[in-house]
Amino acid sequence: MNPTIRHITFDCTGDPYELALFWSALLGRPVSDDDKPGDPEALIEDPSGTGPGLLFVRVPEAKAAKNRLHFDLRPTGRTRAQEVTRAIGLGARQLADHTRPDGKGWVTMADPEGNEFCIERGELD
Repeated sequence: MNPTIRHITFDCTGDPYELALFWSALLGRPVSDDDKPGDPEALIEDPSGTGPGLLFVRVPEAKAAKNRLHFDLRPTGRTRAQEVTRAIGLGARQLADHTRPDGKGWVTMADPEGNEFCIERGELD
């Protein structure tokens, strides 16, 4: 029998709970009731119970290079531009806009710890 992915883990040098709150707001998934500010880790759970959770763990080392793995997010109920604006309002930074003249492409973002993610064309684009 093959293993299943239980968690996708993010290393962070700040408060894992604060970073979990950012991703919780962005993805609309709850932070575990067991976690609180100052804990060494925080978990965002998949409400359906079918997908992996996102686990945020405090580490002493700062991020040193581009992520080798990142999320590509497709907005639902919003355009790409609206989702980028919303992410920035939650604490993300825009790194690069790779939107093509035909509307395809993506915008590269960074979360408050510098972890990259992309926002693709939304269902309303």
